[in-house]
Amino acid sequence: MNYFSIVLVQIVGFVIYILIGIAGVRMKVLTPRSLGVLSQFITKISLPLLLFTNTLNGATRQEFVDDLPVLAVTALLYFLLYPLSRLLARIFNLKGNENHVYSACSMFGNIGFMGIPIVAAVFPEQGMLYIALFTVVDQLLLWTVGVNLTAPTDKENAMSIASRLLKMINPATIAVTLAVIGIFMDAHLPQTVNVPLTKAGAVTTPLAMIYMGGLFCFIDLKKYIGKKEFYGSVLVKMSLFPIFFYELATMLGVMNDIVITLSLLSALPTMAAVVMLAQNQQSAGEYAAGMTLVTTICSIFTLPLVCLYFG
Repeated sequence: MNYFSIVLVQIVGFVIYILIGIAGVRMKVLTPRSLGVLSQFITKISLPLLLFTNTLNGATRQEFVDDLPVLAVTALLYFLLYPLSRLLARIFNLKGNENHVYSACSMFGNIGFMGIPIVAAVFPEQGMLYIALFTVVDQLLLWTVGVNLTAPTDKENAMSIASRLLKMINPATIAVTLAVIGIFMDAHLPQTVNVPLTKAGAVTTPLAMIYMGGLFCFIDLKKYIGKKEFYGSVLVKMSLFPIFFYELATMLGVMNDIVITLSLLSALPTMAAVVMLAQNQQSAGEYAAGMTLVTTICSIFTLPLVCLYFG
C-alpha cells in the first residue's frame, strides 16, 4: 500500500469520527461543557499515554541515537515555516491580534490529533520515535514563539521566558521524556501493564476527532468559510510548502523516511492547542477556531493529494 492509500484510509476514519462528534451535539449528548472535559481528558491522559507507550515500544537505544537528526531537520522545518507564516499574514494585510494568531495557526500543525495516527500508519515501526523527537522542538517553539504570537499585541511580552519554559512541563512532554529514559535504560513494561496502557492511549484519535466534530458545531461557519487568508494558508503552507520541503530535505541527503514524516507533518491543518492559547490569553480565539475548522475540512482533500506526490 502506498502513502496515498494509507493516508486516505486515515482521512476517511477522521471524517467518520468528526461526523460522530457532530451527531453527538445534534443529539444533545455533547455540550460545550462536556467537550471541555473531553479535551482535558485527551490532552492530560490519553495523548500522553499514546506518546509514552508507542515511543517506548517503538524503538531501541541504538535506533533512537541513529534518528537524532530528526531534531535538526525539525528545526530547519520551523526555521522556514516561521517567516512563511509571517509573510502570509502580511500578504493578506492582517492587522493586530488576527495578524499574529493567523501566523501561529499557519505555523503549528495538528500533530497530536492527526499527525500521530497518520505517521504511525505510514511508518508503524519508527513513526512514533520520529514523533517523539519532533515533539521536543515543536513544544519548545509552541510555548515560546506560539505563546508570543497568541498573546494580545499589546501584551505579547507579558509572560516571561521562564514562565513559558515552565509551560513546556506538561503531561505530553513528561510522557515523551519518560519514554526516552526508558529507551536508554532498555526498560520494558510488563505485558499486563503495557497492554491496558496502550489500549487507553489508542482511544486518543477517535476521541480527539469526535471532539473536533463537536467543537465545529459551536463555530459560526458562515462567518469564516469565506475568509481568503485561510485558503491562502491551505494552498501555500498545507499544499505547496510540504512539496518544497520534501525536495529540499531530499536534496540535503536526509533519510527518506524522515523526509516523508516531516513533510507530512508540515501539511497538517491548524493545531487545536493554538485555539486554546489564543482563548486563554483573550486574543483572537474565535478567529483561531474558525481557521482550525476551515483548514481541517480542507485537509481531508489536501493531505491525500500531497501524498500522491510523495508516493
